[in-house]
Amino acid sequence: MPELPEVEVVTRSLKKTIINRKIIKITVNNRNLRFKLPKNFESILKNKIIKNIKRKSKYIIFDFGNHFYTILHLGMSGTLHIPSKKKITNLSFYSNPSLPKKHNHVIIHFKKIKLIYNDPRRFGYFKILNNKNDFENYFTRIGPEALDKDFNFIYLTNKIKNRKKNIKNFLLDQKIVSGIGNIYANEILYKSQILPTKSVKKLTSLDLIKIIKFSRLTLNNAIKFGGSSIKDFKGISGGKGGFQKKFSVYNRENQKCNKSNCKGIIKKRYISNRSTFICNYCQS
Repeated sequence: MPELPEVEVVTRSLKKTIINRKIIKITVNNRNLRFKLPKNFESILKNKIIKNIKRKSKYIIFDFGNHFYTILHLGMSGTLHIPSKKKITNLSFYSNPSLPKKHNHVIIHFKKIKLIYNDPRRFGYFKILNNKNDFENYFTRIGPEALDKDFNFIYLTNKIKNRKKNIKNFLLDQKIVSGIGNIYANEILYKSQILPTKSVKKLTSLDLIKIIKFSRLTLNNAIKFGGSSIKDFKGISGGKGGFQKKFSVYNRENQKCNKSNCKGIIKKRYISNRSTFICNYCQS
């Protein structure tokens, strides 16, 4: 699943491409996404002009002005593509170079270009919100992003009280902190030198400070390098994301810890059925 940095890269790519464009028509080939598309989805959005494109956590927000929005969540395998005569430009995290047309569920047509939503697993979805209150209330169920000022020492101190979660599951809980997925939870905890299985009740003040610091640093660096290409992610320029080359621990099973003063070997475990990479020597 794409995490905050990858969705940010997609959002920036879209802003460069379709901002201020009018939707000429929409083709829906399959309404059965995670949430079924309404029958009037096409007519509601036809002739709408995209005034702005924003990101909130892992959501892409198409802003049409006057408090009218369409929210897109890419789910597990959703991708966005802009085809041209020469090539298909992939804007998303996971890419299948062949782009099977049977998974092209939604096609948004603009003048001269079109935006294809392709999703083999169909866990992604679109949601139309047409007033300010519905839009604001929609995001009350998720916690602040790790990049937000609200994700701070006081917030974390209050959130860990009387909780039995381990710190990795805590970071993955979107109701507590939104946007962090498995890849970056591994990287953040490694850099913080905290064992993923450590109970949040046992975290020290220093642990919390390090989690805040390295959450922001890791996510910002991932955005800077264009996200993490686990398969074949490409941005609007056609270049792959480069942060996977900067991984300190994720997907580095049986390799040496890259800290100069550490003799540890990266081990792979599973926590709540998610792959977890740990240096037992420098994480405690």
